[in-house]
Amino acid sequence: MTDENPDEVNPPEELAAEDVVGAQETPGAAQQEREQALVEEPAAALDSVPAAETPAPDTEGTQDFVEDAPRVKPEIPGMDLEVDIVRDGEEALRGEDDDEFGDGDSETAEEEFSQPIADAAIDLAAGARYTATGKRKTAVARVILKPGTGAYEINGRTLDVFFPRPALQRTIRTALETVGLEEKIDVVAAMHGGGVSAQAGALRHGISKALVDADPNLRSELKRRGFLTRDARVKERKKAGLKKARKRPQFSKR
Repeated sequence: MTDENPDEVNPPEELAAEDVVGAQETPGAAQQEREQALVEEPAAALDSVPAAETPAPDTEGTQDFVEDAPRVKPEIPGMDLEVDIVRDGEEALRGEDDDEFGDGDSETAEEEFSQPIADAAIDLAAGARYTATGKRKTAVARVILKPGTGAYEINGRTLDVFFPRPALQRTIRTALETVGLEEKIDVVAAMHGGGVSAQAGALRHGISKALVDADPNLRSELKRRGFLTRDARVKERKKAGLKKARKRPQFSKR
């Protein structure tokens, strides 16, 4: 039996690597070079990227602040306000029913309703008088049409004084403009009840009915434009136990 040198069986490098259980082996020279290259590569890539230029401030869109002029209070309260509700017959002018499914007929309908009725045959003799009564909500207008220059007299006042809002004036004038006689017929009306908006609707309703009295052939066209329809919408009555028609008192748990 020969004696063997323990250093020859297990070289010193292997013994050093196996001294500690679970210890990592010492990396070789090639592995260290690869790790160093991976560390230096991102830094070199960052150095090669040019620095972003700082954008210059945009001064073209800046404007000097201009203070708005104070609102001038009108002489008549609500004179400068516009009605934002849909008026009678406006659905037909907008063409909402025709263009409901996107068939593109809204512009055609608007042009058609904007044109006056050409076949209106109304006797404009000196003594001609056409009367009718128009209603809207609680407003009642008794209207008399007679030959003239297109003047309006409502309870002894002109149209601009009685209805200062331009929107209401347009509503009233549409009836005569439809038949093309806005400058050949005078309107005399006695008005009572309701508010300004209801009175304007009642006046247009009365003028339209008087035009039908003057020429029955206008009935179908005026009816199609919505001028002869009695607007039955009114304020709903208050209910017992409620604040208004449908508004309930506030609920209190305690």
